Amino acid sequence: MKIVVVGAGYAGTIAANHLAKKLPDAELTVVNPRADFVERVRLHQQIAGTGSAATPLTSMLAETIHTVLGSVNKIGDGSLTLEDGASLDFDYLLLAVGSTVRAPAGTVPVGTWEGAQQSRAALAELPGGSVVTVVGGGLTGIEVVSEVAEARPDLRVRIVGEKIGASLSPGAQDRVRAELTRMGVDIVEDRVVDIDTSGGGGSGTIALRSGDRVDSDLTLWAIVADVPDLAARSGLDVTAEGRAVVDEYLRSVTDPRVFVVGDCAAVPGARFACATATPQGAHAAKVIVRTIKGRRLKRFSMGYVGQSLSLGRNGGLLQMCRRDDTPRRMYLTGRIAATSKESIVRYAKYGSRTAHYAWMPGGQSPKLTA
Repeated sequence: MKIVVVGAGYAGTIAANHLAKKLPDAELTVVNPRADFVERVRLHQQIAGTGSAATPLTSMLAETIHTVLGSVNKIGDGSLTLEDGASLDFDYLLLAVGSTVRAPAGTVPVGTWEGAQQSRAALAELPGGSVVTVVGGGLTGIEVVSEVAEARPDLRVRIVGEKIGASLSPGAQDRVRAELTRMGVDIVEDRVVDIDTSGGGGSGTIALRSGDRVDSDLTLWAIVADVPDLAARSGLDVTAEGRAVVDEYLRSVTDPRVFVVGDCAAVPGARFACATATPQGAHAAKVIVRTIKGRRLKRFSMGYVGQSLSLGRNGGLLQMCRRDDTPRRMYLTGRIAATSKESIVRYAKYGSRTAHYAWMPGGQSPKLTA
């Protein structure tokens, strides 16, 4: 039995480790473009130089798992082709390539490992008094701008987004804006319509929908809204956004041997997050095991509990949510929120490494899915 996992993020890693435990006789291969497991929820620390987001895959994957460093060019009928021309056969394949960032020219994407490294190097070269602009008012943008503001108080830092913290409750949005203001962040709630970097050197002018223009010495693009086109160019059925269409068991509707999980899967109601990817990876692995052993399959079900974000190293916000991810009025802030966020991040990594993970199902059942 040959099983290939493409992508070693949260979803791919937990899936591979679960399969290694339950199917010790299977030939299990993980394909990943780098030799590290990247905690994307720590990329803001990688950018600001306040922490590391990379851990060697050798310490994250079971010893029985074979790792191939490379990228997949195309998935075919029971086989896949790597960019170097090599091929791998499979009986089952789990696609977990996550999401990506398509940043405008002259900006640096912060939602990828490569972009985080580039951002870190660019920040290190900026002299005091330089202007850093983070484009994107979501949780990624908030975490990046607060981390940079705290780590580099000698810089002028701003965040630009149509609405800061739109996924949070109104009270939590107000608290985030107040904390960013306290940290010296200039908040601009507007939409970027153009970026002119013709002057070179990485600096440029940002044009806003309101007609205003602001100068920036370094512009970090923190809008993560795209997925790799591997599923589409492999002929799998995808949505208009390029996310693979899956059934209730997380199988591609095009090929039941192919499971798709995480950001690149079109699961209704799912948002880009490790809190989404990890349960999906674990469940897909269980479905593969049950399929091979001829057992009854269980439909995927998960509900959200909350959203957490860092506001520097000692602050944070924990937004309580309903299972459909809509925010409740209740939220926590300050040191307790920062400690909770750190615990959540550590648990996500622990779950991927050990394949021990629990999550809340959808619907109204109070039971956890283990």
